[in-house]
Amino acid sequence: MKLVVFLIVAAMVVTVVIGKFYLDNYWDKTFSQSDNVTVRKVKFKNRYGIELVGDLYAPKNKRAEKLPAIAVSGPFGAVKEQASGLYAQTIAERGFIALAFDPSYTGESGGKPRLVASPDINTEDMSAAVDFLSVQDDVDADKIGVIGICGFGGFALNAAAMDPRIKATVTSTMYDMSRVNANGYFDAMDKEARYQLKRKLNAQRTEDFKNGTYAAEAGLPDKLTGEEPQFVKDYYDYYKTPRGYHKRSKNSNTGWNMTSSLSFINMPILAYSDEIKSAVLMIHGEKAHSRYFSEDAYKKLVGNNKELMIIPNANHTDLYDKTDIIPFL
Repeated sequence: MKLVVFLIVAAMVVTVVIGKFYLDNYWDKTFSQSDNVTVRKVKFKNRYGIELVGDLYAPKNKRAEKLPAIAVSGPFGAVKEQASGLYAQTIAERGFIALAFDPSYTGESGGKPRLVASPDINTEDMSAAVDFLSVQDDVDADKIGVIGICGFGGFALNAAAMDPRIKATVTSTMYDMSRVNANGYFDAMDKEARYQLKRKLNAQRTEDFKNGTYAAEAGLPDKLTGEEPQFVKDYYDYYKTPRGYHKRSKNSNTGWNMTSSLSFINMPILAYSDEIKSAVLMIHGEKAHSRYFSEDAYKKLVGNNKELMIIPNANHTDLYDKTDIIPFL
């Protein structure tokens, strides 16, 4: 009898331990796991030799033939366990292979120094994801698309302009990171203000070199005063609350490398977006502070291969995770 009791208790302990191990080490997402997909961690390198880490989602009962595939990344400063993973998992439920990945210098992906952003390298990350998907046995290499959320919407468009392998592009609540860094919000920064910003950031480069470290921006506050702009409150409501907090997310914890802005100021990412020949769908919230980025980028696209959907009453971060209003989720 004692032996039976011991075995039952031992089994319960093992179950608890295994369950905790699973939660802590495998399902560390900000959204619930679907019973209809499989997910596995994958690694691949971009053209600069930086190792990227992603989660590859697939339909659990997928057909024998090759499937269309989607690479997903963003929001800018987020990780694959947040919005991009939710997008990827939901798309996999619809019958796609879907890859959510951490961009260079962030999350579980490689690259040093940490928390650096780059118009070139982050665009390359998108094409590197296409590289990876193109050689998977269960992927139809002629049916690969990309989804970019927030700042990665701009990188997705930039990649599509460069990479004809991308047959469809979706941007969700898009930011043009070059434009906002060079001109400020709503293009309020003039040439003199931009010059003063460059002076400040390059002086910081000197200090970083002297110190052998890289100063970081402040990031989101840990507490709100109530006086912040509404879009800051919206970001806080996602990144700093159980809704979207993740321990590896820059936006949930700290700020970018302070001098990251410099490369964006000089390198507009949408210079050739009018040469995209594949399909483009852009979605944005009606009440999003960033709405003008999508509207202006949409105007530059040419031909009948484009569509802009404005989601009624939605703000910027609503399109991160509110599947009841994201049209294709």
